[in-house]
Formats: sequence, structure tokens, C-alpha cells
Amino acid sequence: MTVEPERALPAVTDLTRPFWEAANDGRLAIQRCQPCGYYNHPPKPLCDRCQSGDLKFEDVSGHGTVWSFTVMHQKSIAGFQDSVPYVTALVELDEQKHLLLVTNLPGVDASDVKVGMHVTISFQRLSDEIALPQFVAAPS
Repeated sequence: MTVEPERALPAVTDLTRPFWEAANDGRLAIQRCQPCGYYNHPPKPLCDRCQSGDLKFEDVSGHGTVWSFTVMHQKSIAGFQDSVPYVTALVELDEQKHLLLVTNLPGVDASDVKVGMHVTISFQRLSDEIALPQFVAAPS
């Protein structure tokens, strides 16, 4: 039996709580400005486009493409020591140009990752309260 090393849990704040609550329910929800419709990630107190404070979290499709990536070989990140090499990627969500999420791509061989690769959301349970949104290769 393989035991996964301890991983740090994300810090949940009042600003990020709706994101983590949605993830815990198996949904990807991104902060969206109600007046102009612009998605903001990571969550912020004001819209990046129009500076409105009228922001709500809305479910998104969970589909996107790899915008950029790197392959990690160092064993210095707690919880990932036995996972090297692993891919850290920026995924651009389908809902908006440059709507980027930092993620890793579990189950995807590093040599198979390409910029423009289609991916879909997956969730890894880290605790009773935290499910980590990650991406996996989308079915062809």
C-alpha cells in the first residue's frame, strides 16, 4: 500500500471561501463581476476590468487548455517528494481568454503535456473540508 506524504492545505479566507466550498462540492466556481461579466481569478475585492465590488462566484464548465507548463524535478515541495517528475501548469478556462488557474496534472505523463492540450476538471480530496481542483487530460 502506498501512503501519500502530507500536503499543505490551502489557507481559506473570507474572500476565497466560496471557491473552496464549491470545490468541496465537486464544482469549479470562479468569481465574476455582475455589472460587466468579467471573471476574476484569484478572487479579489474589486473587478479587474471595471473596479466594481459587485462580485459573485459562478460555476464554470471546468474545461480548458494548457496555456503554459513546467516539469518539476526537485523534491523540495512537501507532499510532492515522491511524485517527481510532475507537471505544474497554467490552465486557461474556456469561459474567458487569460482566465488562468495554476494546477498540476495528475495522471498525465510529463512527456505527453503540450501547450494547447485540452483538459477537464478533477478534484482531489485533501481533507473533509478541502477538495483540490486539478485538471486531467480531456477525453478525445
